[in-house]
Amino acid sequence: MDGRRNGSITGVGSEMRSYYGRPIVKEPVWTWEIPTYFFTGGIAGASGVLHGLARLTGRHRLARTSLYVSAAFEVVSPALLISDLGRPERFSNMFRVFKVTSPMSVGSWILAVSGGSTVTAAVLELAGRLKPVKVAAETVSFFFGPPLTTYTGTLVADTAISVWHEGRHELPWLFGSSACGTAGAAVGMLLPPEEAGPARRFAIGGAVGELVWTQLMEKRLGFVGEVYRQGEAGRAARIAKACTALGAGLLAWRGGRSRAAAVAGGALVLAGGAATRWSVYKAGFQSARDPRYTVIPQRERVERRGTAASSG
Repeated sequence: MDGRRNGSITGVGSEMRSYYGRPIVKEPVWTWEIPTYFFTGGIAGASGVLHGLARLTGRHRLARTSLYVSAAFEVVSPALLISDLGRPERFSNMFRVFKVTSPMSVGSWILAVSGGSTVTAAVLELAGRLKPVKVAAETVSFFFGPPLTTYTGTLVADTAISVWHEGRHELPWLFGSSACGTAGAAVGMLLPPEEAGPARRFAIGGAVGELVWTQLMEKRLGFVGEVYRQGEAGRAARIAKACTALGAGLLAWRGGRSRAAAVAGGALVLAGGAATRWSVYKAGFQSARDPRYTVIPQRERVERRGTAASSG
């Protein structure tokens, strides 16, 4: 059977060809800056949450360190987006409107508000000035932290690329958990073990959540999730799981007693979080190249609707 006859898409066994061998959906146009932004933005948002929790519980050294870490990554994140877009004015054009149905529009405003409030709070903390303004900025930073860590998962899921779209239920939770793990790791590496207890627990909990949500996503994706076991996405996924598990285990075992173990465990969790973002990023490219991952889920949805209509 000719898989390209009459411009249709047909399969022979496991082989499936598209019209004239062309991809059904285009590969992403994003460059390396985008998965890096997913990583830095996650640390920024989750560090803001950790800062707020530390401030509420009276852990002032932990709060200051978390705030400075959050502000540093808030500054890096827009630079990565501007680099990917090519020209600064393209980034500023995103603020002409606020479109609630667009994850990119909503995310741009989240980043702007979160970044502005966090950097303001960090500058005032460093200067020791205008405490009421600083407290207000810290409050905004705290509440905008969770959306900043999770909206990127919604952003990639709001596409026609099958492995991203089919993972729409898990990706925001996966990114949010990973952000907590990497933020806790980054902050904990900068503090003595006796001061870093909450950050260490934040890192361990986030790392465990990252591993759990990764497994849940791959299981629910079924054959579409094959890309997470193949090629560059598969290699990154294996690195992510190994580094995250080892890092969390090391932090739980020795992180509270040894500064070296805390630094090594934190570095492994950070490497695992970065590899997770890279795995998701490369999985989108691999999914877009193979028409099976687009056509078969579409056919299954049509069949389910037909069955439901018949039974109804």
